[in-house]
Formats: sequence, C-alpha cells, structure tokens
Amino acid sequence: MEVVICPDSGAASVLVADAIERLARRTPDAVLGLATGSSPLGVYDELARRVQAGTLTLSRARAFLLDEYVGLPEGHQQSYRSVIHRELVSRVDLDPANVHGPDGNATDVARECAAYEEAIAGAGGVDLQLLGVGTDGHLAFNEPGSSLASRTRIKTLTTQTRQDNARFFGGDPDAVPRHCLTQGIGTILEARHLVLIASGPAKAEAVRQLAEGPVSASWPATALQLHPHATVLVDPDAASRLDRRDQYVETYEAKPEWQGL
Repeated sequence: MEVVICPDSGAASVLVADAIERLARRTPDAVLGLATGSSPLGVYDELARRVQAGTLTLSRARAFLLDEYVGLPEGHQQSYRSVIHRELVSRVDLDPANVHGPDGNATDVARECAAYEEAIAGAGGVDLQLLGVGTDGHLAFNEPGSSLASRTRIKTLTTQTRQDNARFFGGDPDAVPRHCLTQGIGTILEARHLVLIASGPAKAEAVRQLAEGPVSASWPATALQLHPHATVLVDPDAASRLDRRDQYVETYEAKPEWQGL
C-alpha cells in the first residue's frame, strides 16, 4: 500500500486525475470504478475541466458504480446513478450507456447482484477503482463486520452511516434509506488499482486503521492492505494519527516520477 500525504484535497484530486488520464491514454476503453460521497468530487471536477479543455477524452471508457440505495424512486436526486450523472457524466464525454450501476429497485435482489458481478467480469474487470472511507472504516457500503471475501449483495446501513449521509437528505437521518446494494470487499479487491481519498480530521482514525492497523472485518477498509496496488491519498488532517507519516513523505518524495501512482 502506498500512502501519499498531500497538502490538501485539491492536490490529491489532481494526482488521481493524472492517474486516470494516463490510464485513458494507454487504454482508451478502460473500465473505471466510480464512487459517490464527498471524497471523489474534486476528482470529478478535475476530470471535467480537462475534458472541457480538450486535453482528455473518456469517450470510450466504461464505468461501474460501487453501490446504490434500495427503494429510492427512479430519478431521485440522491440515487447514486443520479449523483454520478450530475457530478461526472453530464460534464464529460463519457457515454451514459457505458455507465452501469446496480438496480436498487430490482424485484429479485439476489439475481440483480449476481448479474452485476457478471457484468463487471464481462467487461474485463475494473482497471481503476475510486474509493472513499467511512468514519467507521466502511468501504463502499460494506459496514464493520462485513466479510473480506464478500460479493455484491444487499446490506443494512448502520445508524452511524445514515447519520453521516443525512447531509445529502436535508440533514434528516430518517430520510436515508436503510438498505443498499453494494459491491463486496472481495469484488472491490479484484480491481487492478485501488485509489482511496480521505480528508479531514473525522477520517483520521479510519485512515490510521486502514494503513497501519491489523486486517480485520471490524475495519473493512483494512482489506486494502491485501491488494498489490492500493494508493491512499490523504490531507494532513486525515493523516494526523498515522505513526509513519515521515516515512510516507520520504518514500513518496523519492519515488521515480515515471512511476506515477
């Protein structure tokens, strides 16, 4: 795992956009894994800026969402399909037909989850997966206690997660759906490059656990330690509880420029 301590979240977003641009130039039909929440928004802003400036194209790229709420009406502004369309797809040249997400209103949930796994595999797997981390260490919607071998399935959201996400629902935790469909940790770990962004003091303990704690279902994001190419980008606040901060800074400063993330 590579931990990169950035001056701020804006600098982290630029580094991630650089990695996506290099991937798109090398593999125009690359498969991107898209996350929602606050963490990736700066990346989406940077990608939109580059596409609008004509320095980047995502016209042949494909994408899969990490998760989706269960039971929100089609077109609800906080459904993750709507969020991704608003924050990224509508601002770049990514073909909406190539952006896929699990159906949170499927009548046969088990079949929908299995079909989503098959769709990801049929696309050749995810080349670069964007990730955030919850304050309790959840990854996608894999709450504490989730199996590290889990696959796409329905999950019940914890009170903490619903409180954290209430800001997207007018500040009302009760308006946040109780269930979601989410890629499992085992599914996420099959992506070829995992890129996690975290900022702010509220994420400091989760970052400490995922980078330096023992691998445990109690902190699902610690599963990133098992991946051969995982990059964690944090601002100084999110890095504040790391014991090896100086080592991470020294290592990144000495990294060959050609290597990228």
